[in-house]
Amino acid sequence: MPFLLRNLILNLDEADDRLVNLLCDRFGLHPSAVLSFNLVRKGIDARKKPRIKIVCTVEFTLDDERSFWERYGGDSDLTQIPASPETVLPRLTDSRRIVIVGAGPAGLFTALRLTEYGLSPLLLERGKPVSDRVRDVQAFWSGGELDPESNVQFGEGGAGTFSDGKLTTRVKDPNIHYVLDRFVRFGAPQEILWLAKPHIGTDQLRGVVTTLRQHLETQGVTIRFQKRLTDLVVHNGRLKGAIIDGREECPCDILVLAPGHSARDTYRMLAERQLHLEPKPFAIGVRVEHPQELINRIQYGLASHPRLPPADYQLTYNNSGTGRSAYSFCMCPGGVVVASASEAGGVVTNGMSGHLRNAPFANSALVVSVGRKDFPGGGPLAGVEFQRQWERVAFRIGGGDYRAPAQNMLSFLGHPGSHPLTSSYRPGVREADLTQVLPDYVVSTLREGLVHFDRKMRGFVTGEATLTGVETRTSAPLRIVRGEDFQSVSLAGLYPAGEGAGYAGGIMSAALDGIRVADAIANSLHCSQQTAEPQ
Repeated sequence: MPFLLRNLILNLDEADDRLVNLLCDRFGLHPSAVLSFNLVRKGIDARKKPRIKIVCTVEFTLDDERSFWERYGGDSDLTQIPASPETVLPRLTDSRRIVIVGAGPAGLFTALRLTEYGLSPLLLERGKPVSDRVRDVQAFWSGGELDPESNVQFGEGGAGTFSDGKLTTRVKDPNIHYVLDRFVRFGAPQEILWLAKPHIGTDQLRGVVTTLRQHLETQGVTIRFQKRLTDLVVHNGRLKGAIIDGREECPCDILVLAPGHSARDTYRMLAERQLHLEPKPFAIGVRVEHPQELINRIQYGLASHPRLPPADYQLTYNNSGTGRSAYSFCMCPGGVVVASASEAGGVVTNGMSGHLRNAPFANSALVVSVGRKDFPGGGPLAGVEFQRQWERVAFRIGGGDYRAPAQNMLSFLGHPGSHPLTSSYRPGVREADLTQVLPDYVVSTLREGLVHFDRKMRGFVTGEATLTGVETRTSAPLRIVRGEDFQSVSLAGLYPAGEGAGYAGGIMSAALDGIRVADAIANSLHCSQQTAEPQ
């Protein structure tokens, strides 16, 4: 039975292969007694800067497990790993037609899981394959036309394809290792299996997504790109099909709806169909950029070190009087700020990093929570209209050509003097007063938050930082309400999934939700199959 040992500490000048020796020294073992050894987790302890420690968890087996456990079982860092039988999914044979809408993490992992049950769904994606999509996005960033169907939000891989490729989540789910393992199988670096903060990077994630799609096709999944869901076929309160591009009827018995958080036309269609939707809180604000070396010095006490990744941060502030919170979100070390609009006439910002995170600037969203009381009008689409309102303001203030309004951090805080802008945003920025592109309560909460953040990270408030607006697509502005069986409470056969349905917030949590939806579908089919079999 394997053992798990936490809190093996390396100094920065010690390589990972030193870990076996540390294990043997700690328990007086001879290296030959260690039959197997694996690094399972590695994190950074930067509490005593600049004396940074690397904290590791390892898994190992020994030739004499019983006597070792009898002697050291009381060690608080040591545990035994009970044997867990590998889950074997039942193979299902069912004639019901399954359609998945959306090839983001939720849709792709729903499809992948269903193939492991022996099922072959049809996968529809309104955007283009990754390679074509990258060309369209690069053209837009270079000053070309925005393609409303092929952009940072829409296309193979979803919005996460143009991101840092972070795989962290606050969700506790036994399938986290399943997701990481599948990513590695399809080309992600093995280090994501043990890093405390795993990420793939937008450059490598694109290849992973392509390989995953090719695998799905070998398993019988039909994938159709540039096919947009425009309506549903409903009979006697049950789903019977999907309408594609307003003209093609695609019969189905089960439809997994994983549209992404920017599918506003899909949301409107569902509202017109009177499905149960409800507005959901999200957050809006700006992107902040600092020199990466400055963040490294704040967090590590060092400008750089070959054994340290570019430093990140996570900051929160709450005003107990107003109930508003400001926080950092989607932090991208060594990354760039990117234009992420999906509708004409709006400016949207986001962040992106490659696997090496070696760009000179660090960026993060700095956002403030908003909710129903802030949205104009009522109804389930009120949050969508709120987003659109401020994106259009930013477009106008930015000059009407998708340049983004930007302001030096000190200027935003009211410090007099001339402060330069340093922004990686393409197709460019226009210096502006950001109080014009955000609600007053967001501006005041951000200003309070920045003062608080500077107390937590001395030097965070600086003339070297630039704020770029606006960040509005932090999560879905509504939820497509589903029941405990994962089906829409309004329409049998419809399974809302992922971030766009309001049940996830990032690549990992969206993939996990897709797996849960697939398992729910398979369980329903399995039960139906058993019921139909003669007794």
